[in-house]
Amino acid sequence: MNTTLQPAVAGLARRIEGPVLLPGQNGYDDERSGFNLACEHRPDVVVGAASTADVVAAVRFAADQGIQVVAQATGHGVGVPLEGGLLISTRRLDGVQLDPGARTARIEAGVRWRQVIDPAAASGLAPLSGSSPLVGAVSYTLGGGLPVLGRTFGWAADQVRRLEVVTADGELVIADPDQNADLFWALRGGKGGFGVVTAMEVDLVVPPGLYGGGLVFAAERAADVVHTWRDWTARLPDAMNSSAGLVRMPDAPGIPEPLRGRLTVHIRIAYAGPFDEGEELVRPLRDIGPRIVDTVAGLPLADIAAVYDDPTEPIAYDERSLMLSSFDEGAADALIAAAGPDASADGLIMVGVRQLGGALARPPRHPHALDHDDAAFSVAAIGLGPAAGDAVLSALAPWGTGLRFLNFVGGPAASVLAPEAFRTGTRDRLAAIKQVRDPGGVFPAPHLGVS
Repeated sequence: MNTTLQPAVAGLARRIEGPVLLPGQNGYDDERSGFNLACEHRPDVVVGAASTADVVAAVRFAADQGIQVVAQATGHGVGVPLEGGLLISTRRLDGVQLDPGARTARIEAGVRWRQVIDPAAASGLAPLSGSSPLVGAVSYTLGGGLPVLGRTFGWAADQVRRLEVVTADGELVIADPDQNADLFWALRGGKGGFGVVTAMEVDLVVPPGLYGGGLVFAAERAADVVHTWRDWTARLPDAMNSSAGLVRMPDAPGIPEPLRGRLTVHIRIAYAGPFDEGEELVRPLRDIGPRIVDTVAGLPLADIAAVYDDPTEPIAYDERSLMLSSFDEGAADALIAAAGPDASADGLIMVGVRQLGGALARPPRHPHALDHDDAAFSVAAIGLGPAAGDAVLSALAPWGTGLRFLNFVGGPAASVLAPEAFRTGTRDRLAAIKQVRDPGGVFPAPHLGVS
């Protein structure tokens, strides 16, 4: 603990509506905790922001004290732990304002996607949320946001209309195509390091239906399933979204008996259209053979989380990614060899290959800091150790674009891997904006090589 801060922290606490906590105080550990237990923030002070004014006061305090600031909502995407400095917990900023007529939502910094999905679905609308409804909506979107329905509607970052940002000098500004356009570009894909986004306004979409869920096959069918899925993706309309995952479930309570302690192949399906069309499109996958689990069916929009059925309890994990220019027969063979039933794959929990293209490859309405319009597939590897996914990603590197997806880079190695989410020109432009907007380095930006 930086003991020289203690007198100043007492003054800060008088200006903050939410809690202001020091190490050892009740609530400090809960406030700094996140979903990914592999990374642990150890700040000198935690501010549980209860309002935008609290964020402004916290940032001004940090700038005056010469310490760094990191904001955290859910802690799914933690890459580099904060040692010292000030952590702003945004979980109390949980306001959601829907305008069904305009098909928009204003979402505050601590909101999880579930808080948007449910009220939007009641009006036949949907946000471009990711696989887990428990992820923070703002931080997910700032990293680009790869939605479950991405091939149909595009990147979540492209649905952003405006951002409310507290900059390094403690000022609240609006970033949109007409105001602070440099921040609007950088924050949509460039993620953190430029300020604290306290709220965003996004467009919602109108799916004409949702046919989705999972097909789970036994490990011995892995090669057949992956190759069939690969062939199948070549003939799909943009309304069909899918991925193939090799999943190693632990032998632990709470895991369904058919999956417990087994390697399985999990095909995830999300068709944005009529149920009968989706069922017909999925038929070739069902024709592969018997499934351990088959949950693919017509779904209400509120049940979109059933497509991936992501874990809901915090765990310690390392996540790494790679964007692929193609996923041909050789790539499928490489995936099976590295992560299939005959691979050792020590510590590997899951490797998933997701088809991109469609709306994800179209020019954005407003330029953004994403360099993945030429990627045809993405790969994410999640493991219990920092090198668990290396064998898989190395095996697939010949098909890679050379880039990673920022939202799929988390854990202790993130500071090394995250800069590889951008082409050199994009990273240089982000760094230039960072220098102008935060010359004192109030906000760390490891993905730009700035600690």
